[in-house]
Amino acid sequence: MIDRGSPVPSVRVKLVSADGATDTTSDAVLGSGLVVFFAVPGAFTPTCHVNHLPGFIANEPKLRAAGVDHIVCASVNDHHVMKAWAEASGALGKIDFIADGNAELAEALGLTKDFSGSGMGKRFVRSAMLIRNGVVDAVFVEDAPGVSASGAPAILMALEVANS
Repeated sequence: MIDRGSPVPSVRVKLVSADGATDTTSDAVLGSGLVVFFAVPGAFTPTCHVNHLPGFIANEPKLRAAGVDHIVCASVNDHHVMKAWAEASGALGKIDFIADGNAELAEALGLTKDFSGSGMGKRFVRSAMLIRNGVVDAVFVEDAPGVSASGAPAILMALEVANS
């Protein structure tokens, strides 16, 4: 698993933003400024849609005030699903989305979990990172169901500690 001090890997991804969907690389998306990156098992899935993403949408102004340049959410879904999720949740224009359709970024980060028992295959484990200029500052991985370590409140607390 990627750890503090590691550079962000360069993996081909689709970036979904207010400008549309574009082919790019993970290091291009995550490599500049202070980035809050969070990963979810699946767009529109109950915990991701109801508990994880909404916290980042609601706390977007506080994250920006804490010095965050980019907020990026990733999931092992195609870019069409990620765009629909961004629009349906009201996140488009506030949060950028990485569509990691083949789980290549999840694997490169060492943040995969096998959800085959649920019919979902290999996905991101629920997690978050603070990344400064392409280097990981902190990694937060959920070790139980739900959102605690990787949610917006935990990230805001980590930023407060880092900025004090």
